Amino acid sequence: MTLIAIEEHWTTQELTARLKALPADRRDDSIAFNEMGDHLQRLEDIGEARIAAMDEQGIDLQILSVAPPATGPLAPSDAVAVSRDLNDLAVAATSTHPDRFRAFATLPMPAPSKAVEELERAAHAGMVGAMLYGRTGETPLDDPRYDDVLGAAAQLSMPIFIHPQIPSPALRSAAYGGFDDDTGLALSTYAWGWHIEAAVAALRLIASGTFDRHPDLQLVLGHWGELLLFWRDRVDSLTRAARLQRSVADVFRENLHITSSGMFSPTLMQHARDVVGPDRLLFSTDYPFQHPTRTQIDVFLAEFEDVDRARFTHENAQRLFRIDQ
Repeated sequence: MTLIAIEEHWTTQELTARLKALPADRRDDSIAFNEMGDHLQRLEDIGEARIAAMDEQGIDLQILSVAPPATGPLAPSDAVAVSRDLNDLAVAATSTHPDRFRAFATLPMPAPSKAVEELERAAHAGMVGAMLYGRTGETPLDDPRYDDVLGAAAQLSMPIFIHPQIPSPALRSAAYGGFDDDTGLALSTYAWGWHIEAAVAALRLIASGTFDRHPDLQLVLGHWGELLLFWRDRVDSLTRAARLQRSVADVFRENLHITSSGMFSPTLMQHARDVVGPDRLLFSTDYPFQHPTRTQIDVFLAEFEDVDRARFTHENAQRLFRIDQ
């Protein structure tokens, strides 16, 4: 059985240093998670040590993605240069190990026109999509300045993975303040806030008519849909309010793909399958932040019927990301 994992992170010492050097008002506190345990050591390797870890888990191929917050907080010129360097490194890794790696592009979203250029360059270099975030600074992904990026992604058949990100400072203070630092950071990130941010980003794209303008655009959400799928019946009411050409529920079924992000819950899996269908579910571990064993993976995969297991483990990813394997 082929096993493709699509949300597997990496980074570089240069990017870490640049993110740490940012002024406090632009710094992303969630980068602290990159240095917990052996995360940084694993993140900085996209070679033999990573492949050895994949072999232990029974994973045949990873789609590499730069760990959050990627280059979004950098100044525009820095984001352009660093994004280009990161993409060159990722392409080199996939060229060296073409049977083990593919990669999502990192785009310099602080410079939207350059982000389009970099997406086009990444597509021609063989990258299979892009990982973006719901905001760049205070500007949401549905802002008109980013519509050309989304249009290019649709035209190039480059799916967009919307990854969770830490809420804005104002929202962190209002919704997640009043706790000690550790509790407040956890509540605003992996325990809750991260996931709401990603769900809201996807909803804003739908409500702004992005999929009416770009009906071929494909999105990926992690963590079984970032809570969004549970609210399908309520958010479908946006269809009339936003005067959309297609219903929100139709967008879920035709433009949205869902991955596990290492959350091996049969209940969540079944609900996601009920909402978007078995052809839109994708496997991922969220490496190295989650690092399940081969046994844990095998036990979870046993929850799928044979035909759905093949779709989930590799067939859906091969089709969406144009992977010949």
